[in-house]
Amino acid sequence: MIITGDCVAEMARLAPESVDLVFADPPYNLQLGGDLVRPDGSEVDAVTDAWDRFESFAAYDAFTRAWLREVRRVLKPDGALWVIGTYHNIFRVGAALQDLGYWILNDIVWLKANPMPNFRGTRFTNAHETLIWAARSKQSRPFFAYQAMKALNEGVQMRSDWWLPICTGAERVKRAGQKAHPTQKPEALLQRVLLATTREGDLVLDPFAGTGTTGAVAKRLGRRFLLIEREPGYAELARARIEAVAPLPPADRAVTAEARAARRVPFGALVETGRLKPGDTLVCPRRRFRARVRADGSLTLEGGRTGSIHQVGAAVQGLPSCNGWTFWHVERRGTLVPIDALRAELRAATGD
Repeated sequence: MIITGDCVAEMARLAPESVDLVFADPPYNLQLGGDLVRPDGSEVDAVTDAWDRFESFAAYDAFTRAWLREVRRVLKPDGALWVIGTYHNIFRVGAALQDLGYWILNDIVWLKANPMPNFRGTRFTNAHETLIWAARSKQSRPFFAYQAMKALNEGVQMRSDWWLPICTGAERVKRAGQKAHPTQKPEALLQRVLLATTREGDLVLDPFAGTGTTGAVAKRLGRRFLLIEREPGYAELARARIEAVAPLPPADRAVTAEARAARRVPFGALVETGRLKPGDTLVCPRRRFRARVRADGSLTLEGGRTGSIHQVGAAVQGLPSCNGWTFWHVERRGTLVPIDALRAELRAATGD
């Protein structure tokens, strides 16, 4: 759904604790002192619209706190907010977030592969924007697709600096042959945000929707979306853009599952289903330690020590804890197989 109206007023009409994630790209309050001009005399198409103008920092801060309060009200207890900005506004937004009870999880630096140069040559080129990822509160436990982000980054933990190009080419929404919105974000940026911090079917709210990038990506990835946009012209463009988006088939939008999301399988289930039998011997990877499986799923050592796969694994190593699933192995056709592989077989057999 796309709503045309003031974001604070429209969010006030939403039910409390009804939204899974918010992505916000608020006005930057650029404080431009005049037109920007290139060395050849041509004018730079910068943000000069009325929606980006505030009479003072105090007015901008009041606006920021108003929409952040409504966002926090509509977020679910484990919900989270992403907000993006530049040096003009992101530090003020960050302070307001902390003052209002949000809990900052990360700041992300979006490194622009093709930034606009500083034409006057009086400052460094502004080659990045900052995103803040914040939980609704310190007690919140927002969803994070850690394994999917590793897969996206060739098996390496995703860092907080993201190298992505700005929005150009066919992706850029145009009106009368010119770009329709001066700060349209690339779909790649929103795709990473939504893949990282939402599940299929989650409701994503964008209170500053612009030309609908959040909605387009959400629809493609199988997320529900609610967009709010004050300017009717932008809302109209967003509707047309999103209408043309086809959702990816379920198999194509699936991502690497989180291990903790899998159904819990107790070790005893391997005994009950015959994957292991009472009396079978388990060994460590180097065959230094051996334990026998008992009928109730516990293990026993030669000296009589008994316990769970984790307790016995810790005891033989003299450690305070142990992941028995990866420590203990069983021999299959001359090869040692971790019992975690047997657990994976059972999950697959039961459709998990």
